Amino acid sequence: MSQAEGEMLPACGLDCGTCGIRKLPFDAEAAESVIRWDRQMGWRKESEGVAEVVQRGMVCNGCQGDRAVHWSADCKIMSCCVDERRLTHCGQCAELMSCGKLEAFAGDGYAHHREAVKSLRRRFGSTVPLTDPVA
Repeated sequence: MSQAEGEMLPACGLDCGTCGIRKLPFDAEAAESVIRWDRQMGWRKESEGVAEVVQRGMVCNGCQGDRAVHWSADCKIMSCCVDERRLTHCGQCAELMSCGKLEAFAGDGYAHHREAVKSLRRRFGSTVPLTDPVA
C-alpha cells in the first residue's frame, strides 16, 4: 500500500498497520498480546488491563498524532524527523542513508527495528532530496 492509499508510515519505518500498541484500543487480540508483553517486561501489574493502559496514554496514534497519548512520546527519531525537520518520515530526509539515530535504532537488538530501517532505505534511498527541505 502506498502513502497515497492511506498507509500509516512512522518516522522510523516501522509498520503501524501491524503494531499491537497502535491497535490496542480497538483490537482485543492485539490488546491481549501487548498486555502480556508489558507484564513480561515488568511494566504492568497482573491486575492491570486495557483500561489502565489507555487511561495512562500508553497507546499510539502515529508519529503525527497527539503526543499526550503516544506510547513513546520521547522518541529521538520522531523528534528529529517530525518536530525538528517537519517531515512525515525519515525517507524524506537527506540524511536517510547515514543517520546515526536510525543506525542506533537498527542496531538495538530488535530484528523488526533493523528490518524497518532497511526497508525505509530500500524504499526511499534513491528518492531522497539532495538538500534538507527545512534547511
